[in-house]
Amino acid sequence: MNKIAQKVWDLALPVAVEQGLELWDVEYLREGGAWFLRVYIDKREGYVGIDDCERFSRALDPILDEADPIPDSYTFEVSSAGAERELKRPEDFPRFFGETVEVKLYQARDGQKSFIGPLRGYENGTVTIDTPAGARSFGPSETAQVRLRIV
Repeated sequence: MNKIAQKVWDLALPVAVEQGLELWDVEYLREGGAWFLRVYIDKREGYVGIDDCERFSRALDPILDEADPIPDSYTFEVSSAGAERELKRPEDFPRFFGETVEVKLYQARDGQKSFIGPLRGYENGTVTIDTPAGARSFGPSETAQVRLRIV
């Protein structure tokens, strides 16, 4: 997470907690010549709806204006983490043990760059999934992305 995203995370976390939401991710990135600040939220019970996103956005917007953590102009978006969300932080993984994930690799292993199967473990950045060929583990240096998959 870059410095700006971390600052926004720190500002957004109390808002999420106050509203009974989980802060899932914060991205600050440039796309097509424009800067975007994206904040992803989640709920343990039920689905995140447009009303949740709007309420969270309205609460966080004045806090961002006052703290002014971003020197450039940007587009601010609040969204659900989504059903096929990326798992990034160590604390993201235990909640989804047993769920189907897709592990994408930087370089092919056994002729494949993508493996799909139930998440069986996560330890020190190493992701373990079940595949038809048995359990497979992928270290942090070879793993480009881990994402939930709806099958």
